[in-house]
Amino acid sequence: MSKGIKQAPSAFGRSLTPYLRKIQQFPMLARDEEYLLARRWREHGDASAAQRLVTSHLRLVVKIARCCRGHTVPLSELISEGNVGLMQAVSRFDPERGFRLSTYAVWWIRAAIQQYILSSNSLVKIVATTARKKLFFSLRTCKGQLQLTDDGDLSPENVRKIAIWLDVTEADVVEMNRRLAGADMSLNGPAEGAAAEPGEEWVDVLPDNLPDQETIVSERTEFRQRRQLLKLALKNLGPRERDIIFERRLKDKPMTFRELGKRYAVSPERMRQIEARALEKLRRSVQAARSSPLAPSRRGEQPRTQHQASRLKVRVPLRLALHRPPAPRGASRPPRRSPDRAPGPTLSRVVDEARERRVSPVSSSEAIRSYSDAALTSEH
Repeated sequence: MSKGIKQAPSAFGRSLTPYLRKIQQFPMLARDEEYLLARRWREHGDASAAQRLVTSHLRLVVKIARCCRGHTVPLSELISEGNVGLMQAVSRFDPERGFRLSTYAVWWIRAAIQQYILSSNSLVKIVATTARKKLFFSLRTCKGQLQLTDDGDLSPENVRKIAIWLDVTEADVVEMNRRLAGADMSLNGPAEGAAAEPGEEWVDVLPDNLPDQETIVSERTEFRQRRQLLKLALKNLGPRERDIIFERRLKDKPMTFRELGKRYAVSPERMRQIEARALEKLRRSVQAARSSPLAPSRRGEQPRTQHQASRLKVRVPLRLALHRPPAPRGASRPPRRSPDRAPGPTLSRVVDEARERRVSPVSSSEAIRSYSDAALTSEH
């Protein structure tokens, strides 16, 4: 569109008088002539027809731009952006709908001007929603109706009235009023106030609300431990219980009991009971793993649950386990243990007894010695 149409006169200097005199020379178009020119541009891509459509509506752009004054943007820049919106309207105009080009173009011109004002008002971009646009362009008018001349914060009563008039939230009214009243400040500018020292910048006195490195590391470590405990606890569940926990608790879109019941051919109530039992197993496994005294401290080693600790195997040298004092010469060998005699203590029983006495079997030599003495005693 911009390639086929010549740019409008850009004689924007200190005064707009030369430009206003120039656009007065372009004649207005009649309805039939405008219809024919629009068809020539739409069907055949005639650039001269589009040029006449644009130049005949330049006065409309100036009129709309004057209505949007009152902001920090110069009028010449508003007219330039309005001309861009006019060219977009001409490129999209359909003459077969039965209305004039000015009726259609006014919306494009106003939208282009308002968007430019929003983007040029501050270095910090304003979220351009419909409610915020309405609040941005109507807040000054509402304050004029309330006869508010102070640039400070609004009173709660006035904030409530403006929010009701514009159908926005009170928080949006307060935020927009502060943004329009205060100018942009650089963080690298010199800081002012009693708390600021000479030579400091605003970025030096701003509080840092982010967590420190120790908190981040501790949270990551705790999350890693919880994840590892959950993995170990899931291994203690059966395939069906593990699948139910995964579908119900670990997915973004959990399945219903009815859907799981159809998968396993059981009722939804039975699915609820299985899930409750699986959750209880997980809770017990995690608690047992946390309270286990045999939990390793080395990094990368998986902690053992209480059930795994009771089944812990300690390799005892054969010569030490079977060692017993030599019998004197002439003494008879002790009789072998009868089949119906109770067996001696095992290593798991020794570990459990040591845990009950709150004696941590850290030293493997002590565990081996106690196991050997118990085994020899049971044999005698």
